[in-house]
Amino acid sequence: MAKRVVIAGAGLAGSLLAVYLARAGWQVDLRERRGDPRSRNFVQGRSINLAISARGIKALRRAGLESHILRDAIRMPGRMMHARSGALTFQRYSSNPEHAILSISRSALNLALLNAAAAEPNVRISFDQRCSDLDGERGRATFMNTVGGAEEHVEADLIVGADGAYSAVRSAMQRREGFDFEQSWLGHGYKEMTIAPVASGPHAPFAMEPNALHIWPRGSSMMIALPNPDGSFTCTLFWPHHSTVGAADGFDAIADPAVGRRHFEREYADALSMMPTFDADFAANPVGWMLTIRCRPWSSGGRAVLVGDAAHAIVPFFGQGANASFEDCEALVDSLERHPTDIAAAIRDYERARKPNADAIAEMALQNFIEMRDRTASRLFLARKSIEHLLHRFVPALFTPRYDMVSFDTIPYADALAKSQRQDAVLTAVAIAALGGVVAGGVLLVRALMAGGA
Repeated sequence: MAKRVVIAGAGLAGSLLAVYLARAGWQVDLRERRGDPRSRNFVQGRSINLAISARGIKALRRAGLESHILRDAIRMPGRMMHARSGALTFQRYSSNPEHAILSISRSALNLALLNAAAAEPNVRISFDQRCSDLDGERGRATFMNTVGGAEEHVEADLIVGADGAYSAVRSAMQRREGFDFEQSWLGHGYKEMTIAPVASGPHAPFAMEPNALHIWPRGSSMMIALPNPDGSFTCTLFWPHHSTVGAADGFDAIADPAVGRRHFEREYADALSMMPTFDADFAANPVGWMLTIRCRPWSSGGRAVLVGDAAHAIVPFFGQGANASFEDCEALVDSLERHPTDIAAAIRDYERARKPNADAIAEMALQNFIEMRDRTASRLFLARKSIEHLLHRFVPALFTPRYDMVSFDTIPYADALAKSQRQDAVLTAVAIAALGGVVAGGVLLVRALMAGGA
């Protein structure tokens, strides 16, 4: 008799996991608290573009969905930095010219994964279903219909909470003794804006270089822009919720289009000229919040488990939220295959493998925010990147930049963090030496690497 799984949440992770488990022979009951997005051809919620990289590509390839889902994705092999003066500087992500991250719409990706799940004969999908209670020992969950209010109790061999950062499944787990939970709100919020397509120009229909992640770093804040297939760019402002002392640079002070326009004229003048819908976008689009969630355990009763943002929500600054969630799905399916008769053991192995990596990418995502907004325009940062790329090109067995390990490899996040920390101190010293004209700095770094420093 086929095993039965109930998955709460038909977002990115839940839909992909449904595909995996259905193909492994499970009967899948996929439930989503929102309405069916296929009826309106978009998914409500956060719409920040995603950066899909090696981990996400691997997971989609495993499901046979890579070519279909990524056919409209746009390659971004580096960052385009925008100075206040309008001067542009392109920074490659890697010394390998084949390496690039991919810009894709979150909504389009979610719809494609949901359609893939719906195409599986073993998958049943229902909407307007919010999880209201959980019994992990019995493998029992209660769902409430958000339209009519009716409750339904369902039982399964496995219950998966894939219902995002505000997970109802996790909330039910939190009511049990011994469940540790921590959430940290970032002091910065985000607001989306749009750079419109153009009829003419060197990159038409794009108003600027499409094969780059554009960044306007401004110290305590920044704006980024990712390309869309129609020639537009999805821009995201990352500003403090509350202005820094002596400055009116936060969302609290820049609250209406007129003030926003004046701020853009000072800080993002080159972008403002490409935003014909600025006033309407600024007025209509809300300010979002960002948080990091850590919890332990990720399971309850041996038959309920969390994946993706429900287990480890992270800030978006390394572009790894979806990629990490997809890795969770692969890890859980692999663990279930290794323990076909013991779901509790499979869950323990899954959590043991993934928890350290989730903590590591959460830390690196926070660190990358500081790098993107504060350091990407500095001479020391550029010197470090040049040295990183040089070393990776000529001694790749001894040195791999953090960005390459995270975005263009699938080594565990925890290993990438540990190795990059060992490399970091030596690299900083050599970058300082290089800026001072000390050529021997490169030799010192290579010797340190040869001695096992990395």
